[in-house]
Amino acid sequence: MSQSAWEDYTLLDSGNRLKLEQFGAYRFVRPEEQAIWRPALPPSEWSAVHAQFHLNPDKNEGYWEFRQSLPEKWVMRYRDISFYAHPTPFRHMGVFPEQAVHWDWMMGLIQNANRPIRVLNLFGYTGIASLFAAQAGAHVTHVDASKPTVAWARENQALSGLTDKPIRWIVEDAVKYVEREVKRGNHYEGILLDPPPFGHGPRGEIWKFSDSLPRLLEGCRQLWGEQPLFMILTAYTTQADLPDLRQAIGATVTGLGGKMKTGVAELIEKSAGRVLQPATYIRWEGKAKP
Repeated sequence: MSQSAWEDYTLLDSGNRLKLEQFGAYRFVRPEEQAIWRPALPPSEWSAVHAQFHLNPDKNEGYWEFRQSLPEKWVMRYRDISFYAHPTPFRHMGVFPEQAVHWDWMMGLIQNANRPIRVLNLFGYTGIASLFAAQAGAHVTHVDASKPTVAWARENQALSGLTDKPIRWIVEDAVKYVEREVKRGNHYEGILLDPPPFGHGPRGEIWKFSDSLPRLLEGCRQLWGEQPLFMILTAYTTQADLPDLRQAIGATVTGLGGKMKTGVAELIEKSAGRVLQPATYIRWEGKAKP
């Protein structure tokens, strides 16, 4: 996977099933099951952090230990998009840095399409991908089940000076929204899917990756416009077998031609150059009309 243009995020080191990261001016330690090696940096670097997230024994939840003062939130930037970051109860910071290469790829496709592009961003989280798509010229529909997270995304839109861009912010269960869009006869040229392993919709709907994804993809298959441009699926779960996902996406774009790429999202350490692979992904690019 190609490298991104991050300046405000750095994977400083990893080891002992932990990772040492810098988000803007602040340093954090978070769990990382892949890091079974020893850290490259000395203990003094690991102790000089602003906060560390500790997993509870059942590993389904945890808590932050704050060691230095932190603002309630702070501004980060990737290229010319700005967004707020802060520690959440789920160990996340409001941004998944490994996604940046997808933002770059998607923007290039939208900018070079030279035609109207409608993008559907499902499980859109804090909206960074939506902002890049809108900045590139797309009309964006952003869907997330969490009302506070969508509010965060709208704050990021204002922070980036993109309030005039055409983004619809929707608080809804992704599967239900897609099925209603099919009934309404709406269509999209680009679809982003970044589903969690498990989650709940705003009215208690259950999302389980392996059970819910086929139904969602069937709906997405019916949403394509006359000339589809792209689809990106990112999977942060051990339930995801890459060959199976490739076949599932292949069925979603059957008859459309184009090309598909599968791979792993990567973060490379500054300390020793070791690689963490937090997710698998599939990207499909539509076939350009002559």
